[in-house]
Amino acid sequence: MEKNLPACPVETTLMLISDRWKVLIIRDLLEGTKRFGELKKSVGNISQKVLTANLRSMEHSGLLTRKVYPEVPPRVEYTLTQTGYSLKPVLDAMVEWGTEYKKKNPSA
Repeated sequence: MEKNLPACPVETTLMLISDRWKVLIIRDLLEGTKRFGELKKSVGNISQKVLTANLRSMEHSGLLTRKVYPEVPPRVEYTLTQTGYSLKPVLDAMVEWGTEYKKKNPSA
């Protein structure tokens, strides 16, 4: 976790999840543990390099854990931590807001 976090809690939250891909990764991991390939498919049009970078950043921030199985080929699974799961109300609020916005602005 970062040692010098911003004074503003909103800025701290944005620092951790402001990347569009991170929010989508969290959304998909809220359903449970996923392998790298499953995440790549479910997140959408994301390159392997960008997905890897985001997963490493999120692991470093304490939002998810990475488990490597000593198999051939290697199997890697990603799971949200308690901190990662604690973002569920934030994502739920985003879903609610986005749904209402689409209802009020169908042409947007």
